[in-house]
Parts: sequence; C-alpha cells; structure tokens
Amino acid sequence: MNPQAGSFLIYTMKRIILSVIILAISAHCFAQEQLAFPFQGGKQAMAQFFKDSLYVSQDIAQKKAIGTAFIKFSVNQRGAISKIVVYYADDAILVQPAVDALRKTNHKWVISSNEKIHDFIIPFVFSFNPPGADNGDVQKALYNNYRTRAPIQSSDQVPLDMTTLLPPVAINYDMQ
Repeated sequence: MNPQAGSFLIYTMKRIILSVIILAISAHCFAQEQLAFPFQGGKQAMAQFFKDSLYVSQDIAQKKAIGTAFIKFSVNQRGAISKIVVYYADDAILVQPAVDALRKTNHKWVISSNEKIHDFIIPFVFSFNPPGADNGDVQKALYNNYRTRAPIQSSDQVPLDMTTLLPPVAINYDMQ
C-alpha cells in the first residue's frame, strides 16, 4: 500500500467517526427538544389551569398562610390520576386546595406510550399579595400563622424511582 493511500484511508476514517459522533450528539439534542410537557397544552396551559381551578379557602386567607406543599401523584396511560401522596407541606391547611385542584386535572396528563404508569411531583407555593402600606396586623398574622402551623413531613426515606419533578405552581391570593 502506498503512503498516500494509507493517509487518505486514515483521513477518511477520522471523518466518518467524527460524522457519526456529530450525528449522535445532534440526535440526542433533537430528542431533548422533542420532550413533550406532560400536561395537555404544555407548561403555560398547566399554570393557567391551576390559576383558574385552585380555590384559596377563607381559612388560608384569614390566617395569612404561606408556604409550599409537595405532592406526588401517579398517572396512567389514559391520563387519569390514581394515587396522591403529600410528601411535604409547610402547613396542613395548604394541602386540601392543592389536592382538590389536582383532582380536577384527571385525564389531562400525557405520559409516554411505553409506560403504564408514571409518577410526578408538583410543588404548590402559596403566598399572598402584600398590602400597599406597612401593616402591623399583617405582621402579627404572619407570626401567628408561623407559630401555629402544622407541617406535614416524611418521618422516613421516600423512594422516588422514576418520578418527574414538575415546575412549581405559584398561588398568590389577596389578603382579607
């Protein structure tokens, strides 16, 4: 074999290997872009759904309750919710409105066709719209809520397996 043919063969092999690597990387990137959001209509549709469907109770508004509730739920191939588990909540009072709104999402979830069931974790973040002026009553209510809140938390490890963490749902309510 002549030296020019050998160097041409090496050059060609390097180009082929480099092309395969570039194709593999671009296919991986394209697959990442095509990952669909698991709520029908996408992320914005989910945020709007919870904004329209989550009802903040009088009790929450009066107590000026704020905090986060992490809720895990399972979805089957038809988009139906089968299990709802509270993993953590800053206050138990925040859980019920989040669970009620989550139940309204039945059949709005989309999972991969090769899965029978998929688990999701969704954080609900509650806060209130502060009044325009500095108000001592608001500060007192916040302190009382913090002092008397009833957190829900796991007392042991929580296996997560193949669970998808969704973006938080922000709930801002007006004070009373």
